[in-house]
Amino acid sequence: MPEAILDDISHRRYNPLRGSWILVSPHRTKRPWQGQQEGTSKSTLPAYDPSCYLCPGNKRAQGDRNPKYDSTFVFVNDYSAVKEEQAEYHPEQKDGGLSSLLLRAEPVTGKCYVITFSPSHNLTLADLSPAEILPIITTWTQLYTAHLSPTSPLAAVAPPTTLPPQSHEPSTVVKPNAQYSYMQIFENKGAAMGCSNPHPHGQIWTTTGLPEEPALELEQLKKYRREQGGVHLLEDYAKLESEEKERIVFENVSFLAVCPWWATWPFETMIVSRKHRRALVDFDDKERQDLAEAIAEVTRRYDNLFETQFPYSMGIHQAPLEGTNTEIEASHFHMHFYPPLLRSATVRKFLVGYEMMAEPQRDITPEQAAARLRDSGGKLYRKRLQ
Repeated sequence: MPEAILDDISHRRYNPLRGSWILVSPHRTKRPWQGQQEGTSKSTLPAYDPSCYLCPGNKRAQGDRNPKYDSTFVFVNDYSAVKEEQAEYHPEQKDGGLSSLLLRAEPVTGKCYVITFSPSHNLTLADLSPAEILPIITTWTQLYTAHLSPTSPLAAVAPPTTLPPQSHEPSTVVKPNAQYSYMQIFENKGAAMGCSNPHPHGQIWTTTGLPEEPALELEQLKKYRREQGGVHLLEDYAKLESEEKERIVFENVSFLAVCPWWATWPFETMIVSRKHRRALVDFDDKERQDLAEAIAEVTRRYDNLFETQFPYSMGIHQAPLEGTNTEIEASHFHMHFYPPLLRSATVRKFLVGYEMMAEPQRDITPEQAAARLRDSGGKLYRKRLQ
């Protein structure tokens, strides 16, 4: 348990998952705010929007027409950040020159997907029940499996699958033409997080090479396992949080949802499996149901906190699609939720100034944030107002 004095004094907290530090300044919550305020979100969207590029049966921006889907729907992003086919680039071999040290570049190829969470234009994850979130997890798992390297240790436990997932035909998704290294599953919710279409959806990017954030975490996970005799960092952390309780937002048999000790964003949460699970394919039916419940609880509490459509960026970190046995076995499934709101539905946190030039800083402590989210459970506020 943290000492009570940490609720009042400036201090730094260590993030073992990144090997970095964060400055905590709880007394700053008392400062007056005359800066930018976000507009409150309006929950007046229709169930179907004929002009929406993601609704069933509608035509997308580049002319393809969506099927009249009734669950999740997956397609290759019409404006992908990375592509499977592009001009070849082979960096010149420059021995000993400064440019070879300082001006480095490497090609990146991959495949980007969009996944709609449901056919309804106005139902976010917070609106969906665990049973309605389960098909999303199933689709994530199918896509991960279809891109998994046959040489990965995970291939032995991954259920056989093909692309597109059986329930989503017809679809523009076909099997990738190369073995990619990593799959990043994520969602940007709300205009404040840059979401370009209000129809609830997520994205899946597969790329050559390991992106920086999961690579940083993987190094720390491997280091902890190596130095601590083979145990797993996040399994130990889940055990510790289960004992202390103070930062837990929600828990069930398989998962914890916590405001991490090292959280940067005001109401940042992490969903972590209690047991060592490397990736989505490691989960049994009960664990997938428990994951759906944890996602529903976190997102509903977010919306209830300020009675608004709570913006956030969410992402899954798990084992690479292709990697060494050491990398795969050190990996531990977890989900990050990074929401910007700080004091109300209209006041957000900015990572600027000191945070950009020195190190991240937060005001409200993770313990205070967790207590407020615990108190925000129950029925979704929008349904109470109906």
